[in-house]
Amino acid sequence: MTPTDPALEGPALTDTEAAAYLARIGAPAPHAPTRAALSSLHLAHLLAVPFENLDISLGRPIRLDRAALLDKVVRRRRGGYCYELNGLFALLLRHLGYAVDLVSARVATGDGGLTPEFDHLALVVSGGDLDGPVLADVGFGDAFVEPLVLRDHEERAEPGKHVGLLAAGADWHYRERRPDEPWRTQYVFTATPHALSDFEARHHWQQTSPESHFTRSRVVSRLTPTGRVTLSGDRLITTTHGRRHETRLSEDDVRRALVEHFGIVLERRDPVG
Repeated sequence: MTPTDPALEGPALTDTEAAAYLARIGAPAPHAPTRAALSSLHLAHLLAVPFENLDISLGRPIRLDRAALLDKVVRRRRGGYCYELNGLFALLLRHLGYAVDLVSARVATGDGGLTPEFDHLALVVSGGDLDGPVLADVGFGDAFVEPLVLRDHEERAEPGKHVGLLAAGADWHYRERRPDEPWRTQYVFTATPHALSDFEARHHWQQTSPESHFTRSRVVSRLTPTGRVTLSGDRLITTTHGRRHETRLSEDDVRRALVEHFGIVLERRDPVG
């Protein structure tokens, strides 16, 4: 019998499933749950698995159960958004010996406010040789590349920006600072653990509400060794060593870009416009 997983409320990953997941992200199985191994897995995931909302734009309901996530991300080599990517990554990390909590985050809005609770799912990881908990997140698009130590005023330079954390009572602010700009909060979270089912209502809203930005525009984005590649609507945006290039694509070009840059093959009957 496989142990149950409290976050996904079902069986944990088997050895075979974990091996397939690691092969999907091109990462070897770590010998122990270390900080270095976690950083390596986090980076490998961001490089291999795109953040994408194609199923929403195609009108396909997204299921968050373990079998559906494994089928989509591992077997069919697709991507997903925060509930899918971080929900599944949590299972892999637990299988490898880490302790993982799913935490609720409110995303910063353009008017200085915050979205409702459960708008974003992030991970607080501990165990192994980690001195304390760290924030991990493979489902927020262009965020931090390696986990951040959960420490007030934690800060690190990454390509093109600084990333960091700020504590404010029970809240933690994930922040970014671009060159010659002030720090800007990206999302606010607490370390309170949740089950994945706690995110279900907001997950439904994200994929069905006309007010959700996920229902308004298609996006597919993946970290690359030299920057990032993003499909936004019909625009392909590549950033290489800080240089941005944008191209508008036809429907056929979109299909080719999905294959070439993200490894995603849509059926011919699936609309892409």
